[in-house]
Amino acid sequence: MKGNQFYIVDVFAEKKYAGNQLAVFRDGYKFSDEEMQLIAKEMHFSETTFILSDEPENNGYNVRIFTPAREVPFAGHPTLGTAYIIQREIIKQPVELVNLNLKVGQIPIDLHYKNGELDNLVMKQKDPTFGSELSIDALSVVLNIENNEIDDRFPIQEVSTGVPFIIVPIRTLKSIKRINVNTEEYFSLIENTQAKAVHVFCPETQYEENHVHVRMFAYYYGVPEDPATGSAAGCLAAYLVKHRYFGKNKVDIRAEQGYEIGRPSLLFLKAEETEDKIDVYVGGKVQMVAKGDFL
Repeated sequence: MKGNQFYIVDVFAEKKYAGNQLAVFRDGYKFSDEEMQLIAKEMHFSETTFILSDEPENNGYNVRIFTPAREVPFAGHPTLGTAYIIQREIIKQPVELVNLNLKVGQIPIDLHYKNGELDNLVMKQKDPTFGSELSIDALSVVLNIENNEIDDRFPIQEVSTGVPFIIVPIRTLKSIKRINVNTEEYFSLIENTQAKAVHVFCPETQYEENHVHVRMFAYYYGVPEDPATGSAAGCLAAYLVKHRYFGKNKVDIRAEQGYEIGRPSLLFLKAEETEDKIDVYVGGKVQMVAKGDFL
């Protein structure tokens, strides 16, 4: 008798063996919470997802997300990667929308096709919330860079679209590449913050067609550095709009990530402020790498 089917995909990847890896399991109802956590730790990817059943409920598929260290209510690349598997392996026909029922709530994912094949996926994130602002002194110590390498024209701020991140504006690509997190200072900082992960960005990029270069550090979740982070990308998009980083009330940009750890990734970010809200969308491509049975 076969065990649970599982899949390995690369998310926010233009080709295989780039982007952020994800393991997706079906029939997740068969596992206890402890087993899900142990499997996530065994897989040792940034996240592992469990589709609880092939049958939708409340117009969506029930999904749980685990990092190697703990369960999380929402994460971007697991959301897109899981929707890809649902369309390809469960629904098995073109559909324009897949809803995931996550702990943070229902997240809709739009599916876009090219020549009849699934090309990219886009998720609408929860309305962003903006939290505390932090000092340059505190973050320069955590990141092991000089104070003047952080762009003081804009705040360092906690932002959330389901999972909170500390968004840090850096001036140059040279500075962002030489960041080396002081883990002792990092854990000391997050004792007093809602956000437990640090997302840094700068307007200089390795490729001129892109708009921002980003890095994300989440030791609290068992992820020293992430190749691509959809939830953080949504927070960044909202931050860029709120603070008019590009001088406009909307953004439609490409973010490059993962170059420092050999997993180049590309994320599509859209956000627009209308009246008293900011709508946020994050998208990218997904590549199938492998599938098998978990015995």
